[in-house]
Amino acid sequence: MNKIKTGDSVIVIAGKDKGKQGSITKILNNGRCYVSGVQMVKRHTKANPQAGIAGGLVEKEASINVSNISIFNPSSKKADKVSIKTLEDGTKVRIFRSSGKEIK
Repeated sequence: MNKIKTGDSVIVIAGKDKGKQGSITKILNNGRCYVSGVQMVKRHTKANPQAGIAGGLVEKEASINVSNISIFNPSSKKADKVSIKTLEDGTKVRIFRSSGKEIK
């Protein structure tokens, strides 16, 4: 079971965007992920009228290393660690390590 998943609310703990919050949009296999509104880069794109793409500078998200983000705990409003707990019926759930509450 993964500690972070797509749709989780996270906070950046290291790098140029330290302190920014966003939600995970995509997780890659190489230990990187895309977070909405974080790690924005400018990309020079060539116009393609057939695909309907206007040329110029396009600002888009770049991937960020998973080690530079931490899950955001809304009750304490801080970064938190994730722990995995097995319930009596055998199902595994993710919980915040500081409070012990289940991650929705």
